[in-house]
Amino acid sequence: MLETGMAVPQFVVPTDKDDFNVADHHGKKMVVFFFPRADTSGCTKESIAFSELMDDFAATNCVVIGISKDTPAKQAKFREKYGLTCLLGADHESDVCEQFGVWVEKSMYGKKYMGIQRASFLIDASGNVAEVWPKVKVDGHATAVLEAARAL
Repeated sequence: MLETGMAVPQFVVPTDKDDFNVADHHGKKMVVFFFPRADTSGCTKESIAFSELMDDFAATNCVVIGISKDTPAKQAKFREKYGLTCLLGADHESDVCEQFGVWVEKSMYGKKYMGIQRASFLIDASGNVAEVWPKVKVDGHATAVLEAARAL
């Protein structure tokens, strides 16, 4: 997993609207939050929380994108269903999750499988990781990330 001080990989990921290219946001702060799957309870709650704070993030010159392995079409349905305003990246055909180190082995009921570890990264205006939240607990998380972005 990427750690504080590391440079963020340069990546392009499709969203439900357009492509998101890290290089296009040089000079801005950025939050990249990874979530396991669109339209599941925790992922929905987290995406809504970030969406509700989008004006506050924008006021700190901070771009926010949530990324999962879902397709752009599924992300579009997710956005529409809940009125989400944060960007939703679709890492369905690339390796952004792997580059950030959040594509990990998980287990449920004794069965092992690969999946996304819910994690968030705050990136400074220079493109370096300023803070990492591994294994995120959703309640209050978006607000904590906003406070860290304000402190940058």
